[in-house]
Amino acid sequence: MIFQINLESWQTVGLIIDYTIKIIAIGYVPEGRRPSSSTAWLLAILLLPYVGLPLFLLMGSPYINRRRHRIQQEINDLIEDVHDDVPDIPTGMDVSAEVESVIKLNRRLTRMPAVTGGNNGFYSDYRESLKRMTAAIDEAEEYIYVEIYIMAWDSYTQPFFAALERAHNRGVKVRLLFDHVGSWKYPGYHRLKKELNRMGFAWYLMLPLQPWRRRFRRPDLRNHRKMLIIDGHTAFMGSQNLIAPSYLQKKNIKLGREWKDLMVELTGPIVSSMEMIFAGDWYVESNEALDIRDHAEAHGYIGNTQKDSATNLVQLIPSGPGYTTEPNLRMFNSIVHHAKERLILCSPYFIPDESLLEAVTSACYRGVTVELFVSEQADQFAIDHAQSSYYQALLEAGVKIYQFPKPDVLHTKYMIADPDDTTGNEALGVLGSSNLDIRSFGLNYEISLMIAKGNLIHELNALTDRYRTVSLKLTLDKWNQRSWRRRYVDNVMRLTSALQ
Repeated sequence: MIFQINLESWQTVGLIIDYTIKIIAIGYVPEGRRPSSSTAWLLAILLLPYVGLPLFLLMGSPYINRRRHRIQQEINDLIEDVHDDVPDIPTGMDVSAEVESVIKLNRRLTRMPAVTGGNNGFYSDYRESLKRMTAAIDEAEEYIYVEIYIMAWDSYTQPFFAALERAHNRGVKVRLLFDHVGSWKYPGYHRLKKELNRMGFAWYLMLPLQPWRRRFRRPDLRNHRKMLIIDGHTAFMGSQNLIAPSYLQKKNIKLGREWKDLMVELTGPIVSSMEMIFAGDWYVESNEALDIRDHAEAHGYIGNTQKDSATNLVQLIPSGPGYTTEPNLRMFNSIVHHAKERLILCSPYFIPDESLLEAVTSACYRGVTVELFVSEQADQFAIDHAQSSYYQALLEAGVKIYQFPKPDVLHTKYMIADPDDTTGNEALGVLGSSNLDIRSFGLNYEISLMIAKGNLIHELNALTDRYRTVSLKLTLDKWNQRSWRRRYVDNVMRLTSALQ
């Protein structure tokens, strides 16, 4: 009898706790979240409260800890002070009122003005870009800043690291950052740390997950940026990580799968903008403050630039958990709305939020030719299916979906609006580390380069032509033939993508 009473008491307590969790969650979870994200988290908590609640407490907040948030605000204020007398657009540069409004939006959200940037190289070949970055390191005289999401020690990257060691030995100041969780799963991670320590220059993990050292945060936050800066006059940025093109996975090697990426080499004032972002990330991890200064050319008269000029009008767009306004998403939406004739989207992971999906489909409905380039098969199961769940709506709206043939992974990330010279419309483009997915909008630290004038637009358009030539076009008729099992898995993975 006593056991029966105790059992009933525990059942009552459990029921009270269960309903308390659910009632509190209904009023707390939706605050500051997208409806889709709120719905997904509430579904997890209401159906499985003892599983959903711990997951929410562990991964439910997209915000960084107080220290990182405070430092981010200080960096933003410092960037604003440095650019205090720098105009939104370089003096003498002619842009339309529509493009100017996008530039002003970006500056309001990131403090970064539009400046000029020289296109010193456009590298869509994985090996060529590694070779060029290695050569640039050998030319360094004062300092080298390296910040790349994934790093590994392998036969492809050893020449790069050897160049860094040579630079360090001749007195060049080398500073290096890579993401902790993003890199640790790849072979050679421990060898990499050992070699970096042996070389003797300064390096740090970004967003380290080390609770035993009281360094803990939401475990799925990443610093996804990729950039190399040399002596303040040359910089590289784009989508490529510092690892073999197979990502050292046995399955990929067996299939012959390689990642296809894009890096650009830049000169001029844009390099100073990139240095500011590196300085902020470096300070967060090392507590060492670097000089933040703008480029002298940013203050003077620049004059106008032409579509075929190597001098591009560009603007750096940093984003991440420290930016609560999601500047990259707002920029992407603005570029989509800017398109009048043609819109090109290229992303390995296309999992849009409601605003971007509506913007893209609306572009189709108002007569814009929209092309989406993705991999035929993404490298991650959940992402492959979550991405596929959007194809029905996109195809029905008229989006032309091109799938880069497997086994390769199309990892290049860019967007172009109205790139054709014949239309007379003002082109806009963007390239960088940011995917067109919910993770890149809120959970990853990203860096993007918006292009308003210059030949980088032409280079991206030509790259699109090459991708289109080898890609497979997905039709609505073919997509409607997929199995019910595929539909079910796609929809389940779509739901999980909203959990942030």
